[in-house]
Amino acid sequence: MKRAINSRNTRLGSLFLMVSLTFLFVFTACENEDTVSPEQNGQQEMYDIETTLEMITENPDFFDSDSDGELKRRWRTYPTFRNLTYALFKTRLFTTVVSNELTVFAPTDEAFKKLFDEIGVKSIREVPTDQLKTILLYHVVQGKVKSTMLSNGFVPTLNGAAVEVDLSDGVMINDATVQYADIRALNGIIHIIDEVLLPPTQNIVEIAQGNEAFSILVDAVIKADLAETLATGGPFTVFAPTNDAFVALLQELGPEFNSLDDIPVELLTQVLLYHVIEGRVYSSDLPAGPASVPTLQGDSFTIDVTGPTITDANSREAGLIASLLNIQGTNGVIHVIDRVILPPLE
Repeated sequence: MKRAINSRNTRLGSLFLMVSLTFLFVFTACENEDTVSPEQNGQQEMYDIETTLEMITENPDFFDSDSDGELKRRWRTYPTFRNLTYALFKTRLFTTVVSNELTVFAPTDEAFKKLFDEIGVKSIREVPTDQLKTILLYHVVQGKVKSTMLSNGFVPTLNGAAVEVDLSDGVMINDATVQYADIRALNGIIHIIDEVLLPPTQNIVEIAQGNEAFSILVDAVIKADLAETLATGGPFTVFAPTNDAFVALLQELGPEFNSLDDIPVELLTQVLLYHVIEGRVYSSDLPAGPASVPTLQGDSFTIDVTGPTITDANSREAGLIASLLNIQGTNGVIHVIDRVILPPLE
């Protein structure tokens, strides 16, 4: 009886040992599998945008190849981003860049050096923080935007103004060339560019005041007491008639209208507001065919980019001057037109 019990205990001990060894093997295998690095699995380890910029700066090997293993060398020396990463901390935008899903057009240190030479400073420490923050936000787009998602036109930035994308010869962002696209980060995409992008610095009234071709328009805005609204409100899109357009309007209205002084303020206000729409509307945002556009005056006009023309409420047609579209201000966009458009006339 004692021998049978010992024999049974021996078999149970052997079974327990086998189960234990099996469990240990499975656990060890799982543990080894969990500790395999992304590189061992053929995947590049990913970091947040700011850390990725730092790693490219400090470790050129990080930038040797893309996901397909193809060697990418486009510079005599590798790009570095010490100015950009310093600027993120100086402006306290670091948290924004690492905690949101963003696309960054990243200027190299060489690009920043060109900017310093242009504005007459020796280093980024001499650039005022507020100005630097405005510039940095102009390099950032919400969401992950790969190069294959870009098309000719305007892309809004966190600055409020938009950058212009031109794909006719490579990839241009405003006047900057994308030297390397689609660097993946944990929370976004990085496109390396060779120029620092400079956002608009004047509001739409200041832009008009700085151009003699709009002196009558400026006088009209002041007479209608709309200057402060158009300078501080918005964003707005303004279809701006030239001086010649206003002269033609006075002739069209008849001999009793020789200047702005002959136009009642209430009527002038309605006419001016008829040239303004809410929001930033770029030419690339307009539909291919005729579309009705509501204005701040309350009535609508019809715009057709195939012309490009605007037809007002009285079936009068104005042309958009192609070379003077998409003039950006801090609070909106200006498109220049060759005729004053009019709301419904009673």
